[in-house]
Amino acid sequence: MLEFGLVILVGLIGGIAVGIQSPIAGAMGQKIGGTASSVIVHLSGLILSAILLVFRGGEKIRDWNTLPWYMLGAGIFGLILYQSINVTLPRLGATTMLALIIIGQLLTGVLLDTFGWLGVTARPIESTRVIGIVVLLIGGYLVIK
Repeated sequence: MLEFGLVILVGLIGGIAVGIQSPIAGAMGQKIGGTASSVIVHLSGLILSAILLVFRGGEKIRDWNTLPWYMLGAGIFGLILYQSINVTLPRLGATTMLALIIIGQLLTGVLLDTFGWLGVTARPIESTRVIGIVVLLIGGYLVIK
């Protein structure tokens, strides 16, 4: 049970990181442009990831060439995220921007789980998940309204 709690905590920390990073990136994008801010954010992420990779013994970096082609282009989604932040944040505010991102993430997660796309273990959609999605959409609407 402790391990499950720690995994939940890690997930929440990831959500907090997105919540903090998004307005920073949006503000940076307003000052220097969305693509320029994306380069800075990804460059700093590259440097910090490389340092962490060295401390973790390189993990399995040598096997990068065994990855499917679509995995090598996953960075495009970071660029799309940063461009969308730069459009939505100044026009809609941080709360609405984050609500839209969270709704998009959850709906994508439901599709990935339901159909087992991208190597995710398929989980059939259940009535409780449908109720959760409806509640989320209602909550998103109320936050955005």
